[in-house]
Amino acid sequence: MRRHLRLLLLAVAVPLTVVACKALRSAKPLGDMRDMQRMIAGRLDAQYIGNEACLGACHFHDKLARHFEATTMGASMAAEQGVTQIDCESCHGPGSLAVEGLSPDKVRADAAQGIQTACKHDTLIDFPNLPVTAQNLLCLNCHSTLATFNLHEWSDSAHARGEVACASCHPPHAGPDLIIPFRERSTLCSKCHEATFAEMALPSRHPVREQKMSCTDCHDPHGASAGALVAPTVEETCTRCHGEVMGPFAFEHAEVIRDCTGCHSPHGAMNEALLTISEPALCLRCHSGHFITAPGGGPSGLEQKGAFYTRCTDCHSSIHGTDLPSTRGRGTFTR
Repeated sequence: MRRHLRLLLLAVAVPLTVVACKALRSAKPLGDMRDMQRMIAGRLDAQYIGNEACLGACHFHDKLARHFEATTMGASMAAEQGVTQIDCESCHGPGSLAVEGLSPDKVRADAAQGIQTACKHDTLIDFPNLPVTAQNLLCLNCHSTLATFNLHEWSDSAHARGEVACASCHPPHAGPDLIIPFRERSTLCSKCHEATFAEMALPSRHPVREQKMSCTDCHDPHGASAGALVAPTVEETCTRCHGEVMGPFAFEHAEVIRDCTGCHSPHGAMNEALLTISEPALCLRCHSGHFITAPGGGPSGLEQKGAFYTRCTDCHSSIHGTDLPSTRGRGTFTR
């Protein structure tokens, strides 16, 4: 009897769990932001009138409106997404007071005098002067609603904690594509990350300045992991491009499987191969030196001259790992 009861409960619980999980993943509006926007604007008596009424009252924003219609957000205005309405008032707040008193006759009279009729901006949300967290909240009201997956870790990201505004990187009226073009990304990042970008001018570096790479090849600007990496670990991030050093190998270099930055400086270095310290000093941090012996087993002339500390990779060429034993049958990365 108990067994049948358990099976019955299981048969009911599994479908309910599946439905609940699907519901959690579906896109939902965060809520109506209109009352909050009235408070931000400081005008609780303002009403929402829609884009047509807003833009039809005057022609001051006609050019800006045409540019906005070509953006991703502008295209979303024409499609029902089942979310909070996306229009000018979604960011600028209710517009009834801004166009109050404006009429086609006034617009024509102003045009006759060479004046371009403008709405009352001081009744709208002063978006550029809002605290960054408030600016981002207005953006996230829609972008979280639409289940924008690259924003799932945004609230705990370095950029969010550093109070970087979304509009600093994604100006909403900039053009049809709010994603930063590949060739402009690193230049944009360099405006804040000056020290890091300076490292990319060192002799050994990734080709970021040459625009063969961009910062987002390694870093997710919306991510919350250490360093906002595009992969869970440093090693997984590096081996997306440097697959030739990716194991597993029969003989592995212990430091390599933990963190590539133990030996390499990812943004730039004075030493070749992005090494943090030149050889052999780099290797001697973990390994003790050893004598180089002649083929017959006796000391070579190099030992007597004190020149046996040369570049370790001259002999240990497979330094990241190898499946082949050394000439002595041990994993000493010599081939």
